[in-house]
Amino acid sequence: MTSLSVNQNKLQKRLRRLTAEAVTDYHMIEEGDKIMVCLSGGKDSYTLLDMLLHLQKVAPVRFELVAVNMDQKQPGFPEHVLPAYLEQLGVAYYILERDTYSIVKEKIPEGKTTCSLCSRLRRGNLYTYADEIGATKMALGHHRDDIVETFFLNMFYGGNLKAMPPKLRADDGRNVVIRPLAYCNEKDIAAYATMREFPIIPCNLCGSQENLQRKVVKEMLQGWERETPGRVENIFRALRHVQPSQLADTALFDFANLRIDDEATPRFLNVMNL
Repeated sequence: MTSLSVNQNKLQKRLRRLTAEAVTDYHMIEEGDKIMVCLSGGKDSYTLLDMLLHLQKVAPVRFELVAVNMDQKQPGFPEHVLPAYLEQLGVAYYILERDTYSIVKEKIPEGKTTCSLCSRLRRGNLYTYADEIGATKMALGHHRDDIVETFFLNMFYGGNLKAMPPKLRADDGRNVVIRPLAYCNEKDIAAYATMREFPIIPCNLCGSQENLQRKVVKEMLQGWERETPGRVENIFRALRHVQPSQLADTALFDFANLRIDDEATPRFLNVMNL
């Protein structure tokens, strides 16, 4: 890459700073960690690896990075691209070959969205592999916009308030997932991927589907952002400042035992003079 312009330098510094802040805030990386970086060949995962490689050089703790790509046997998948890129970088890597493509095509009727089953199969295989190679953390390339979109997807279509936490322990307790790009926005990542000329591999299985619920939510949020810049950032900030007593989940807050505190100091305020 040639020398950076002023704006390019600012972009790189912003992404590096936000990644470091997320890693620090959520204690994502510890001394001696072996981090499995999941590479799909998309802009997000390339940026994730790039950010972690820089962090590895400047962080006060030592940690190991291992890149893993899951070859799902999609027709036309350019198998040579990622190995060539990773060898050029000198990054240790594994290519995990699993024919989830055939399973998805067999199980999902033509015209129906495949993302849900595809992601479950991919996640399950990656979780298992992380355990096999002794990875202490599994890094995914989800960014701020992914997290906000997932929040609305769960609310609109699942009837619950949940998103993607920046750090998560899997249900079986065998994996810890980290999302170092949690504070970064998609627009910056896209610009950075273009700037760095990452060899992007498109997803031919599901990327062109027009009836995805996530696409509907993405377009809604983009519309809001155009009308009121900063709205998506405010929504993400809200996800970091949850007040359970102001919601309605009886399992999350003890509404049943909510009583007047007889020992509390009376206010004795004249509200008419406020």
